[in-house]
Amino acid sequence: MSKMIQVRNVPDEVHRKLKTRAAAAGMSLSDYIKRDLVESASKRTLDDIFAEARARPRTEVTTEMIVEIQHELRGD
Repeated sequence: MSKMIQVRNVPDEVHRKLKTRAAAAGMSLSDYIKRDLVESASKRTLDDIFAEARARPRTEVTTEMIVEIQHELRGD
């Protein structure tokens, strides 16, 4: 189900630019803004990315282990 959003006190210049861009895209202002909102909401935020990273299982790999493996692979 869709919801209605009302935005008040949009600066004239912002309204003018959005209306011009909507017309150039062959869209109504409402559809143009809705498309931008849907796109914005579908993007992951940094908070989302960090939360996903924190939720992943931790590994017990240390820097020393990595260096040791590099030496082994190089034949040092």
